[in-house]
Amino acid sequence: MQRIKTAIVGASGYTGQELLRLLLVHPNVDLVAATSRQEAGKPLSAVFPRFRKLPGADLAFIEPDPDAIAATGAQAAFLALPHGVAAEIASALLQRGLKVIDLSADFRLRDAAVYQEFYDHPHPAPALLDQAVYGLPEIRAEEIKAASLIASPGCYPTSILLPLIPLVKAGLLDPDTIVANSMSGVSGAGRKADISLLFCECNESARAYGLPKHRHLSEIEQELSLAAGGKVIITFIPHLIPVNSGIATTTTAKIRAGVSLEAIGQALEAAYADAPFVRLLGAGICADTKNVTRTNFIDIGWHLDARTGRVILTSAEDNLGKGAGSQAVQSFNLIFGLGETAGLQTA
Repeated sequence: MQRIKTAIVGASGYTGQELLRLLLVHPNVDLVAATSRQEAGKPLSAVFPRFRKLPGADLAFIEPDPDAIAATGAQAAFLALPHGVAAEIASALLQRGLKVIDLSADFRLRDAAVYQEFYDHPHPAPALLDQAVYGLPEIRAEEIKAASLIASPGCYPTSILLPLIPLVKAGLLDPDTIVANSMSGVSGAGRKADISLLFCECNESARAYGLPKHRHLSEIEQELSLAAGGKVIITFIPHLIPVNSGIATTTTAKIRAGVSLEAIGQALEAAYADAPFVRLLGAGICADTKNVTRTNFIDIGWHLDARTGRVILTSAEDNLGKGAGSQAVQSFNLIFGLGETAGLQTA
């Protein structure tokens, strides 16, 4: 059985922990490096006791040094780092011959000027933007297979793009009327000390944030514009809700004249008939986060509001899974010619 030596850079955050959970038991992975400045020198099992007695859990965290990572023989590296930090490590590891799957925002945008607009600083490695492939496996599988640098999508964009892209491509919607409302668990903010994320601040509370121009709008609009063949601008309203993980998104848009509910369903079914991690719930059914947490599935349902002439799309995913770690592993599987579902078939 093929075994790929693999590293996780930034393995002590929530997404890093999800990658550890998946890769320690992946049948085709030898985890040879996990980095964390804060935890360097400690075994994985000491920092995350849940991994005790799993094969590889005695591996010690190391500093995020590209030479040290390459010296382990790693063939691939997952980067679970903040934007602006990931690009430097990505550049160094690519130069050392590794395949890089970046879970930050550093390579998701094709235009460095758009990156600066949304992230408030110049792009740290603009020369690599043309090389990066936006890692949405259901849309770009063939490009991912040939890539050395994957820009894994954001959690919110995944929940919005997968329901919308087939409908926008087919010309079934008026893209100028798209409004997406999303609700995310608190883990989406990352594992950091922040008063606004304390239990007493989040529990029994729900609030919108990042208005009116959340950073994920940049990649959502980029990908919808590519699907539409012209500029698309949408309204996106994210909310924080008092759960650990999960994203529920409801997206609405005006349908074109003559478009039926059956046509909506047919477009989605044609797009995802062979997609192992897209579960189409059907017309009249709403997606529910309890059915997708700790998995790589995204569930999608749809309704037609005849009164307003709008389609209502509902989707649910795990923000740490299909919205981050497990989707990145799905791309890894494609890059190395493994079965797309390898290490990801969990219920």
